[in-house]
Amino acid sequence: MKDVPDAIHAILRQRAAAAGKSLQEYLLERLVADARTPTLDELLDRAGGRAGGRAGLAAAAKAVRAERETR
Repeated sequence: MKDVPDAIHAILRQRAAAAGKSLQEYLLERLVADARTPTLDELLDRAGGRAGGRAGLAAAAKAVRAERETR
């Protein structure tokens, strides 16, 4: 990666060393983890495509309260 500020590079090198990894291994691990974690927009897109009922806030809150009281 180009144009990484020296201070940021130093922090990343320290973190990699603390994890017992090379900087390349550390950064690859971070990139893979980031790519596997869906963004909020991706989550909302997935949730929006699901079929299901529609409940208002009051009805949903009432259902949650009722469920909690059974525990």
